[in-house]
Amino acid sequence: MDEQKLSMRMQVVYGFGMMGWSILTNLIAVLLVYFYAPPAGSGLPYFVTQGIILGIFNAIALITSAGRLFDAVTDPLIAQFSDRSKNPRGRRIPFMRAALLPSLVFCFLVFYPLTHQQSAVNIFWVMAMLICFYVSTTTYVIPFNALLTDLAQTPAQKVRLSSWQSGGFVFGIGISANALNIADWIHNNFSNVSVTASLQYTVAILAFVAAVAMAITAFGIDERKFAQSKPVEVALRKAVKQALGNRNFRFFIVADFTYFIAVTLISTGLVYFITVLLQLPKTLGNALMGTMVAVSFIFYPVVNHLAPRMGKKNIVIISFLVLAVVFGGVFFLGHLPFGPRTQIFTLVCIAAIPVASLNILPIAILGDIIEKDRHDTGTNKEALYFAVRYFFVKVSQTLGIALFSMMLNYGKDIGNDLGVRLSGVVGFVLCTAAAIIFTRFNDIVPGKNDLPVIK
Repeated sequence: MDEQKLSMRMQVVYGFGMMGWSILTNLIAVLLVYFYAPPAGSGLPYFVTQGIILGIFNAIALITSAGRLFDAVTDPLIAQFSDRSKNPRGRRIPFMRAALLPSLVFCFLVFYPLTHQQSAVNIFWVMAMLICFYVSTTTYVIPFNALLTDLAQTPAQKVRLSSWQSGGFVFGIGISANALNIADWIHNNFSNVSVTASLQYTVAILAFVAAVAMAITAFGIDERKFAQSKPVEVALRKAVKQALGNRNFRFFIVADFTYFIAVTLISTGLVYFITVLLQLPKTLGNALMGTMVAVSFIFYPVVNHLAPRMGKKNIVIISFLVLAVVFGGVFFLGHLPFGPRTQIFTLVCIAAIPVASLNILPIAILGDIIEKDRHDTGTNKEALYFAVRYFFVKVSQTLGIALFSMMLNYGKDIGNDLGVRLSGVVGFVLCTAAAIIFTRFNDIVPGKNDLPVIK
C-alpha cells in the first residue's frame, strides 16, 4: 500500500469509530459507580446494597468485575472469528456493523434497573446487561483495531493513523464527560423529570451519538479496497501461544495493563475529586475534559515529530513518570496552597501531556510488533494480538473500577475522604511501575524494506 492510499478522508473516517466506542465505554467509566454508589447529596436513590461484602467488596465492585472478566474471555474468540473470516465484504467490517445496535441498546439498559429500590434483582440485571454491552462493543473494537495494520503499512503511517485514533478516543472522553452537565440541564428544565430519569435520558442521547460515529467508520471504509490481508488458518490456542511467546509483546502488555488501571482510577474518580476533595460543582467536569482535550491536541504534532527522533519507547517511559506526578497531586487536592479551581486545572493540563503520547504511541508500537510477527511467521494475526491486548485492558479496567469502588469504603464524602485520596497513591505506584517495566522493552525501528527489526 502506498502513501496515497492512506488519505486524509480515510484517517478521519477511521477516527470516528474510536470516538464512538470511547463515548460508550467512558459513559460506563464515568457514570456506573456514580449511578449505583452515589455520594451523599447526589439526589440518586440506592438501587443496590451499599454494604461491604466479604469484608472488602461492595456490590458495584462485584458487578463490574463479573461483567468485565466474562467479556475478556470472549475477546480471543471474537478475534479468531475475525482473523479467520472469509466474508466477501471483509474480515473486519461485517463484525463492526453487526455490533452497532446491540452496543447502543445495552449501554442504555445498564442504567435502567428493573426496580427503583435496593434489590438483588438489580444486581443480577446490571451484571447481565454489562456482559452483553461489553461483548457487543468488543465485537466492534477488536476488528476495528485490526484494521489499523491493514490500512497503515509503514511506521510513519501507523503513527499518523494512531494519532487520529487517539484523537477520536480523547474526543469521546470529552463528550462523555458532558453527561452530568446534560443530565443537570434536563433535570432543571423539565420539572417532571427526576435525577435518575435525567441521567437515563442522557445515556440514551450520548449512546445514539456514539452509534452514529461508529457507523461512519463501519459504512465509510470499503475493506475490500484498502485491506490486503488474508484469513488466518492458525488454531486459536497456537495463535495465542505465539503472541504471548513474543518477549516484546509481554513487556508491552504488562506496562499497558498497569497504565489502564491508573487511567480508570482517574475517569472513575474525577467526579469525586471535584465534588468531595475540592467541593466544586460536579458540572466542572465538562470544562476539565475540554481543557485536557485542547492541551492534549497541542502536543499531538509534537509527539509525531519526536517519535522518530527520540524513539517511541523513551517517550512512553517519560510519559508514565509525568502521569505518576499527576497522581501524587491527586492525593493532596484540597490541601495545596492554591485555589481549588487552580489545583484541578493545573493537574489536568499536566496530565494532558502524557495522555497525548500514551494515546498515540502504544497502538503504533503494537502495530510494529504485529508487523514484525507477520514478517517472521507469515501469518496475519492482527485481531488476535489486539484481542490479547484488550483482554488485559479489560481486566485492568475492571480492577481499576473495583479498586476505586473498594477504596470508597474508607471514605467518599466531604470530611471523610480517605478512600478518594488513596486512589492517588495507587495511581502513583502503578505509573511508576509501568515506567520501570517498559525500560525492558526493545524498541522497534524500521529496517530494510520498511520491515521492523528488534534492536
